[in-house]
Amino acid sequence: MRKSLERLLQANGYETVAFASAEAFLQSAIIDSAVGLVLDIHLGGMSGIELRRRMSAAKSTLPVVFITAYDDEATRREAMAAGCVDYLRKPFDARRLTEALERGASCRSAAAS
Repeated sequence: MRKSLERLLQANGYETVAFASAEAFLQSAIIDSAVGLVLDIHLGGMSGIELRRRMSAAKSTLPVVFITAYDDEATRREAMAAGCVDYLRKPFDARRLTEALERGASCRSAAAS
C-alpha cells in the first residue's frame, strides 16, 4: 500500500517520502518541510491516531489525511477528534486523496498568513 501511495502521489506532482512506522517519521526532519501527511490509522507500534495526538501536542500544523481498512464509527470519531483534513476508507478514490491534500495545504497556508 505504501509503494502504491507513493506512486499515486508522485504521478500527481507530489514529492514523497515514505516511512515504515510512526516512530521512524518522528525521528525524521521531514515534519518541518512536508505539506501533508497521509497516515494509516492502524500501524505496527504507535497508531496513526497516537502519532497525530503527539504532533498536535507539539503544535504541529501539518495537515493529516487518515486512511484505514478497518472503518467503524468509534475509530472515525477518534480520528476526527485527533484532527484531520479527511478520513478515507480503503480502497479510496485517488482524486479524493489529492483533493484532501490540496485542502490541507491551502488551510495551512492561510493559517500561516
